[in-house]
Amino acid sequence: MTPLTPLMPADAAERLKARRAILIDIRESDEFAREHVSGAVHAPLSRFDALAVERHAGRQVIYTCRTGNRTGVNGVKLAACVPGEAFVLEGGLDAWKAQGLPIQADRSQPIGLMRQAQMTAGGLILIGAALGLLVHPAFWGIAAFVGAGLFFVGATGICSMARLLAVMPWNRKALGAG
Repeated sequence: MTPLTPLMPADAAERLKARRAILIDIRESDEFAREHVSGAVHAPLSRFDALAVERHAGRQVIYTCRTGNRTGVNGVKLAACVPGEAFVLEGGLDAWKAQGLPIQADRSQPIGLMRQAQMTAGGLILIGAALGLLVHPAFWGIAAFVGAGLFFVGATGICSMARLLAVMPWNRKALGAG
């Protein structure tokens, strides 16, 4: 259970408009560059700085991510940065957009690295399974290798595929590398 109080998008928008609250987006830079709630403060979870929260003392703090899951999982850490009640945007950016509330979007930015890694892993597994079925069973090794890699990511939090994707030309602009 998270120590963050859920707040529906319409309620959060009202508090933001009245300047009673700030919205802190904890997603990574590549995700934030592609789209975010208009006026959100960016404080990526991977290098979260409690000072970003402290600068807005006297206002309610609402945390957000894409779906609300990351903020919920890290609720204890995030709530500890707020002297009083802290909130999580129920459903995150996805729910905010579903309500038709304003966002800033730059579709020229690539989709987030983790989504790219998930799509690549899923594609490799499908290709390995199809080739194993249609060409030779040895191709199932591709699916097994990627599955082992996914297990490693889950166990260690280290995603080599995301690191490889980060240096690809289409990701350099979003990550500030070029």
